[in-house]
Amino acid sequence: MQLSEIHPLLCSCSPITLEEMDSVKLMSRFDTKYVFSAAKLPSFLESLMNNYKILEISGERSFLYNTLYLDTANYLFYNQHVTGKLSRHKVRYRTYESTGVTYLEIKKKTNQNRTVKWRIKKNFDSVTLDNEAAEFIQKHISQQDNLDLHPVMRNGFTRITMVGVDTHERITIDFNMDFHSVNGQSVNLPFIAIVELKSESFACHSPFRSAVLQSGIHPVGFSKYCIGNAMLLDIQRKNILKQRLLLIKKIENEYPKSAVS
Repeated sequence: MQLSEIHPLLCSCSPITLEEMDSVKLMSRFDTKYVFSAAKLPSFLESLMNNYKILEISGERSFLYNTLYLDTANYLFYNQHVTGKLSRHKVRYRTYESTGVTYLEIKKKTNQNRTVKWRIKKNFDSVTLDNEAAEFIQKHISQQDNLDLHPVMRNGFTRITMVGVDTHERITIDFNMDFHSVNGQSVNLPFIAIVELKSESFACHSPFRSAVLQSGIHPVGFSKYCIGNAMLLDIQRKNILKQRLLLIKKIENEYPKSAVS
């Protein structure tokens, strides 16, 4: 996906500042994901223009994110996710390139299927966690003693963030995605878009839900971390993700080849 294809649409949307968006942080929320061809992004964005504002920082409306995921030697967090365990976690360092700030973040999926997130400003400067990072992780993943976490994968993407004008919800639109293992393998997915609705409840009258319904786009569970591992590594339980991997292949085969170049 070339950013130039959607730039006019991004410019035509009403902006919201980072400070104004603080009231919609939604650190405890319900998440619903949608995965579809990036070729649909222009028409999809157009359908949201009247009901959502777009995050703008220093004149920019799309932003680069870089994520470093941590896991144990036996991939505890990966296995929790692919086996469908609730009350599961992910630990990552995420750098917001627009602001230059890096956070150590913990995401938890609760037994009630809510997503809860905690974070502290923290850079990852070595292969081991310092005391502050280790204490932060222990505080929020208390059932696991002495987690020996290390970097396993990097993920980069471009994100657009939108906020409801009349609804308490946020939308993130991720595209131009790439994955890199610590061993040097890499894979790029320029042909898919991952859109996520973050809301306090499963709102029935969300303009976003109407837009995806009209576009024939359906929700699908999709973890960047798990998919990245499955595409990069010879990892256990990869077969559980077979349907997601087939979906990616189907989108790639249908995507205009000229748009990838």
